[in-house]
Amino acid sequence: MDAAAWDTKYAAKDLVYGAPPNNTLVEFATALPRGRALDLACGEGRNALWLATRGWEVTAVDFSEVGLTKGHRIAQSSPRSVRERLTWVHADVTSVTPEPEYDLVLVLYLHLPREQRLKVIQKSIQALKPDGILMILGHHSMNLTAGVGGPRDPEILYAPEDLAADVGDRAEVHLCEERYRTTDSGTAIDALLLAGKSGLGTTRERE
Repeated sequence: MDAAAWDTKYAAKDLVYGAPPNNTLVEFATALPRGRALDLACGEGRNALWLATRGWEVTAVDFSEVGLTKGHRIAQSSPRSVRERLTWVHADVTSVTPEPEYDLVLVLYLHLPREQRLKVIQKSIQALKPDGILMILGHHSMNLTAGVGGPRDPEILYAPEDLAADVGDRAEVHLCEERYRTTDSGTAIDALLLAGKSGLGTTRERE
């Protein structure tokens, strides 16, 4: 799917994926000290906005101008302090080269051919601070036969072990597992990976 196709998808519905943040992100990020976050393929910005309301400075990147515009519009109802912590970037995540200044990098439900996925993962690891955390979450390849939802193209789906292989020795894998999610259509299976250059985040509260 190209940017124009995503523009059409986001324009066709008020909020394609709803307003609340992703539950798995909430589960893991709530315990992390606030810092700087990079949300790659942020879509309509629901996760970026949630992080910003919790004190994170967030750079939200997507190639859909419609998605970013909707995210920016939704954020306008938030306090000024929250809005000022959000930076919206219109760009293709496979071509951006972020600086190594992020405490948290999100790659949520981004499904690309493996060569492009490897490129995004490499850039994501490079964007981390020494104690930063990379979170990758997406539709498990088992959804094709045992779950519901997600793309039907096996070439862009993955298992947790695939993500760990993609990371390789570039970072330390802290968590690599499948997750089950209840939807209106049935049980969806996700693949989750948490990785970092060192320990799993810091215990020091950032100013």
